[in-house]
This record gives sequence, C-alpha cells and structure tokens, in this order.
Amino acid sequence: MTAASADAAVPARPEPDQHLDTVSRAAATPDEPQPFAELGLKPDEYQRIRDILGRRPTAAELAMYSVMWSEHCSYKSSKVHLRKFGERVTEEMTEHLLVGIGENAGVVDVGDGWAVTFKVESHNHPSFVEPYQGAATGVGGIVRDIISMGARPVAVMDQLRFGAVDHPDTARVVHGVVSGVGGYGNSLGLPNIGGELVFDASYQGNPLVNALCVGVLRHEDIHLANASGVGNKVVLFGARTGGDGIGGASILASETFEDGVPAKRPSVQVGDPFMEKVLIECCLELYAAQVVDGIQDLGAAGISCATSELASNGDGGMHVWLDDVLLRDPTLNAGEILMSESQERMMAVVRPEKLDEFLAITGKWDVETAVVGEVNDSGRLTIDHHGQRIVDVDPRTVAHEGPVYDRPYARPAWQDGLQADTTVAAGLARPASAEELRATALRLLASPNLASKAWVTDQYDRFVQGNTALAQPDDGGVVRVDEATGRGVALATDANGRYGKLDPRAGAQLALAEAYRNVATAGATPMAVTDCLNFGSPEHPDSMWQLVEAIEGLADACQELGVPVTGGNVSLYNGTGEPGQIDSAIHPTPVVGVLGVLDDVRTAVPSGWQRAGLSLLLLGATADELDGSAWAEVEHGHLGGLPPRVDLAAEKALAGVLVAAREQGLVEAAHDLSEGGLAQVLLESSLRFGVGARVAVDGVTGRDGVSPFAALFSETTARVLVAVDPEHELEVAGLAEAAGVPVLRLGTTGGETVVVAGGFDGDSFELPLAEARDAHEGTLPRIFG
Repeated sequence: MTAASADAAVPARPEPDQHLDTVSRAAATPDEPQPFAELGLKPDEYQRIRDILGRRPTAAELAMYSVMWSEHCSYKSSKVHLRKFGERVTEEMTEHLLVGIGENAGVVDVGDGWAVTFKVESHNHPSFVEPYQGAATGVGGIVRDIISMGARPVAVMDQLRFGAVDHPDTARVVHGVVSGVGGYGNSLGLPNIGGELVFDASYQGNPLVNALCVGVLRHEDIHLANASGVGNKVVLFGARTGGDGIGGASILASETFEDGVPAKRPSVQVGDPFMEKVLIECCLELYAAQVVDGIQDLGAAGISCATSELASNGDGGMHVWLDDVLLRDPTLNAGEILMSESQERMMAVVRPEKLDEFLAITGKWDVETAVVGEVNDSGRLTIDHHGQRIVDVDPRTVAHEGPVYDRPYARPAWQDGLQADTTVAAGLARPASAEELRATALRLLASPNLASKAWVTDQYDRFVQGNTALAQPDDGGVVRVDEATGRGVALATDANGRYGKLDPRAGAQLALAEAYRNVATAGATPMAVTDCLNFGSPEHPDSMWQLVEAIEGLADACQELGVPVTGGNVSLYNGTGEPGQIDSAIHPTPVVGVLGVLDDVRTAVPSGWQRAGLSLLLLGATADELDGSAWAEVEHGHLGGLPPRVDLAAEKALAGVLVAAREQGLVEAAHDLSEGGLAQVLLESSLRFGVGARVAVDGVTGRDGVSPFAALFSETTARVLVAVDPEHELEVAGLAEAAGVPVLRLGTTGGETVVVAGGFDGDSFELPLAEARDAHEGTLPRIFG
C-alpha cells in the first residue's frame, strides 16, 4: 500500500526470482557456501548465527546479521565497558534526566516544561573515502536521531580532525569535509554553533568527523521508537532506497584501512539536505497530529536496523514485505534493499485508524510513503520478497543479543617510555627573555591548531533561526530555547588526542573537564554529557587498553562532577599501522560534549572583552605543566611526559563561581585557559572585539612559584580569565575566595596592543593587535587557499 502521490512513480518490479534464497531453501541446503567473511563476520560468529537459527541463514538473513553485528552497530567490543556509565550514575545525577542511554538520543529537562535532546556521532571512515558525502551524511544522520525523539533540531556542532597540514592528501579531505558539513547544515537551516578543528599526523589515514545535533521539545512530546500494538502498520517514508551506501557506515566503521584504502569499500551514502528539511517538518507535523506511535530513523544498516530494533524494542513481532519498498534502482536484490544506507528515510509505527491521516500529512509534504509491514504477536521478525519468506528471526538476536567480547587489553610496552620523555628530560629549550616570549606567543598564535578557524566557520551559518546567543569562536555555543523567557542551553565539545596518548584515562577526564569548564565560562550550569569515543582496533591490546582506560576515567569523572552520560557513539578501527607500535593508530580521542542550562541567554558571557577599562582577573592557580602542550608541539615537535593534572574538585568550584558571577551580572567576558595557556587567551580575547590589554605576570610567578614562561604557556587546568568592571572586582574576588578558587588581578583592558610585563628580569613585551591578527587569521587561508 502506498500513498497516492507515490503510485505513479513506482518502477516496475522484476519478476520473482526462482532461485531466491528462501528460508525453506536455506533449510534444505545446509552446506551451501556463504560469503560471511566478506561481510565482516568471523567464523565463530557465522556458526553462532547457524546455531541461533537451527540452519544456515538465508542470504538476506546473513546480510542483516552481518551489519547488525558489526562493531559500528552492536558495540560488541565496547559494550561490556560502556556499562560503567550506567553503573556509576547516582540518583542525584538523574534528577534532570528524562531519557538516558539506550535510545536514539538522551533527553534532559531544562526547566519550564522544556527539554533538549542532544547526541554526538562519528562518520569517520566514510569521510576519508568520500569527504563531502561522508561529512554531509554524518550531519544528516545525527539530525535524524534528534527528529526521532520528537524534537525540532535547533543547532549542530562539528568536531574535525585531519592529518598533517603539509601532507599532500590533507587538502582533499579538508575541503571535502568542510564543504559537506557546511553544505548540508546550511541547507537544513541549522546554525553551526561550535566545534573543533585539529591537525595531526596520527589522523592522516583516519580523519575524524564527529557531528553533534541538539533539538528542543516539550516534556510531553518525547517519543521513543518501538513496534508495539498488534495490527499497527509499519510505514517507510522519505527518500527512495538506492544502491548508495550498501553496508556503508556499518562495514566501513568496523574495518581497518590498508595501504590507504578501506579493506571493504562499498558506496558511501549520498545525502539530500533539502529532502531532509522536508522530512523534519513532515515528522514534526506527524508528531503534533498524534498519528504515530514512534519513528525510527534509517541510519547505519538501513531497513535491517530499523525493523529489527523496532521489533526488538516492542512486545510482539513484525512482518515486512520488501516488494513495496520504493526503490531508486529496481535491480536491487533483497539483501541490498535490507543493507542499503540510503539517506533521508524514516520508519514509523502507525495505528490502522490513523493511517489515512498519516498518508495525508506525508502527501501534503510530497514525501513518498509506503506501508511495508505490520506488527503482530509472533515474537519473530519475518520478511517476504516476491511472496517468498527470506527472513525469519528472533529480532532480539539481530538487534540486541549479538556477540559481546571482553577483549584482551594491556598497557602498551611503549607507554612507560613515552611518559618518561618529559619536556625537561628531553632538554627542550625554553624562552629566556621577553623577546623570546613574544616570538613564542606569536608562533603559537599562528600555528594551525591555535590559529583562527574563521576560514572554516565562516562557511557555516551560525545565526540562522535567530536563536544563537554565542557561537564560534566563543568557548561555548549558546542557543535560546524559549523566546518568551530567554531560557536556553550552552554546548561545548572538547578533546585533546595528545593528552590521550600520554594517559588515556586522564585524557578523557581532561576532555570532560574542558567542555564542562567551557559551558560554565559562558555562564551555564553543566547538566549532561554525550561522547564519541574514537580509538584504534579493539583487536589490538594496546588500543583496547586505551579505550578501557578512557571509559573508566570518563565514568569516574562524570560521577564526581555529577553529570550523566546520556548517550553517544564509539568509533573503532581507526588505525593503519603495524599492531603494537606507538604509531599504529590515531591518538586516543574521546570527544566529550557537555550541555549546560541558562535561565536567560541574553546574559551569556562571551569569550572576549568589548571595552577598555575592565579589570582582568585570573581564576585558578598555575603549575609548570608543559608536557603534551601546544608549546611542546609547535616549538619542538615533541610529545611525551604526563598531561596536566586533573582536579575535578577545582573544576566544580570554578564552575560555581562562573555561574554565580553571570547570574549576578558581574562578568563581561570569560575565556578558559587550555591549549597555549594564558598567552593564547590574552591574544584571542583581545582579538575577539579588537580591544587590547595590559597585564603583568609577576603576581602569578610570585604566588605560584613558576617562571614567566610557565605563567604564560603552561596548560594547567581549572583556570579562567575573566574581565569585570572595576566596581565588581571585589564581588567576583569574594565569590572566588568563598569557593576556595585562587584569584589574582593581572591588569586591565584597552588600547590596540597586548602588553605583558613581569617577564624575565621584569622586562615586558608588546604585540600589536594588527600583527597578531595577521598571524592568527591568515594561517589556514594561506595553507588551504
């Protein structure tokens, strides 16, 4: 049964295939060879499928199990460890959590009956094979996850990591990915409010393209996807099913790359953002009309995933007929139809009495629609093609009861040596004069990872929809949720792969701490977490150890900070080197996103000061922590030692001060100290609105016992530079002192130059903003054109 608008366009169906691999044929030919290895299944996994079914699988069943049991869909290597996120959630942490781990996206109560849903996911390997479409469909996929929860998408973010800037292939990937992210997001009319852009040789063959979306909904509008209610219809709507992306993300994300190409290279999905825009509005009207029991997006594994997950989450079974799936390519066989990851498709469960109204709404939006199944009480998922049974499985064995591996892991043999190779042990030369400090600050400011990202972010629309309060280059993105009250949310995503390489556990905690701090810097109260864990092969003990350490560290840190993980993604097999070597995989890169809440986004705090005469206060103490720093990388190409110490108690106290200061209207600007240290923050905050500053670091050197060099370039955490009106200086200092947060006045804002005094022998240096701006803003355009 199809919508009237779609009838005329249905292509002629091929004649029934007399050699179709049916369930009865599979039972009669138990010894027929099957290409399970080519589909990514191990021999023991294939045997397990046979044991479950009591026969060999049909070709279609084999396709379903192969994609749903892939690493990307089943989390078979990480599931046993990911449980720690749930095990370490306290009752206090769930106070504002409406939907947690296990659904398409987490949902958080943000007050006044409003809720937000947010999630970050990866599209890494497809973005190496075909950068534009890989990145574009990564954005489209995460947006559909948000739609399926009943929410209107309101903003996106992207976390991008590429290979070395001077590698001949980097430009290909950068141009394609950035164009894909911008082209799809801009076409959807979604503001891109933040993210990351990092270059490092470890990502050369495995770029990371992580995308986040946040959506807004009322509490009563939350929808969960499951196929319940005998007789309810299963409806496929949106774009037609084609040959693009057959097994795409599910296979690509579950395999390594060899000699620069994927071991299995099916087509990367092709996106159509204008179709997705229509789909957003169509889904929201379907929800508002209350004509759907639930909607599931078709992402990785396509119809295989949607049908098996809907049936598995329900309380009965489901029967599906593939003949009525609308195809772009009528030559697709049953397995290809099931595995296709064609984009912009959704599957709904609709009560029979609501079907006509459902079809009227999809017809209004000119969205092609087909009824392809029905909920029953069989407890089975059965699928017919040309009237013949090609799938007969227990859906839970496909969607939720796949292999779970407790893979061996061990601290790498090279880890101790890496940690022992500190910047001190390596004898790295440090600046010893004011002029050398100036030159170092300028070089770091112009380095690819610290330079302005405007070349990229200017390709994204940051203010469409009119609800963006803060966006790049501010520390956190802020969007308004409620126009009447100004209530809104702040989001920040962070990771530092260099820290993760030195210590995966601390690296994950530092990623959380920085995102948590960035949200608080904007003045928001941190409330919830999403994560995307990007690591090497789980079959290598080194990479598996890094993953386990990161999960353990992140789970502990979330518990201490009181922010629950609401969901996320795991991306493994990001490696091309020889197993067991220090450079066999990407740097461990746990991307952590933190969501915070503000009662009024008009009071959100920007990262730069806008007028002269403000007092600059440094919140937090400084230690000599240069291992893994931007200085060590830019000036010496060095990576070794231990990352900065994690102090979650200090982070929590600091966040409390920042939120209170924003609520009382005491702070005009705030910028967290992370990569590049105080020097980088002084320059970035001055360049933000073209207002300079005059500071002295002798207070830091005297109080904290560090050199002028460490005062400027150390990456000690739990530190923020704030700009306040002199009238409020004592009030802010009082808030800090009451919370046990060290506070120190550094200087004032004003002029067209950044002046830093208190250097070696009391010398000072000056850096005109015009010179700094040229270095900061010209780097990426000069590299990539």
